[in-house]
Amino acid sequence: MKKLEDYVISIPDFPKPGIIFRDITGILEDADGLKLAIDSLQKELEGLDFDVIAGTESRGFIFGMPLAYNLHKPFVPIRKKGKLPREVVRQSYDLEYGSATIEMHKDALKPGQKVVLVDDLIATGGTIEAAAKLVEQLGGEVVKMLFVMELAGLKGRERLSRYDISSAIVYEGK
Repeated sequence: MKKLEDYVISIPDFPKPGIIFRDITGILEDADGLKLAIDSLQKELEGLDFDVIAGTESRGFIFGMPLAYNLHKPFVPIRKKGKLPREVVRQSYDLEYGSATIEMHKDALKPGQKVVLVDDLIATGGTIEAAAKLVEQLGGEVVKMLFVMELAGLKGRERLSRYDISSAIVYEGK
């Protein structure tokens, strides 16, 4: 039986020399890989008390939606700036070369709700940290951060040490 790692396509020297890009489309393009990814993430939620699953655009949607569906939980999208139609809260954060802003509907959470954040990858942790700040701004509590892959060499887990983090695959490098 294949492991989840077997479905990830590693592309050397992309986007620049010395970097190994970990491509999740190999997981998505194979029914067994996709099932294994969702099952692996869902296993991390067993016994966890939570109310809502929230995912960051766009790959957090891909992995968060099936979890929400399977577990009969609502799903809250966290989107790039300017994509949501109602009143929003927003959070800016730094990227390697610049900054970005994400938003969530202001009425997406009720104070006290327990939230699981989902994304495909934790690298430096900037995006998911901004997502956690949005949840907390609305009075929610982040009870779990869930990722398909983790690039441990970029130390995102350390940056987010106050949160409960699970990754289905951990790569030691960058």
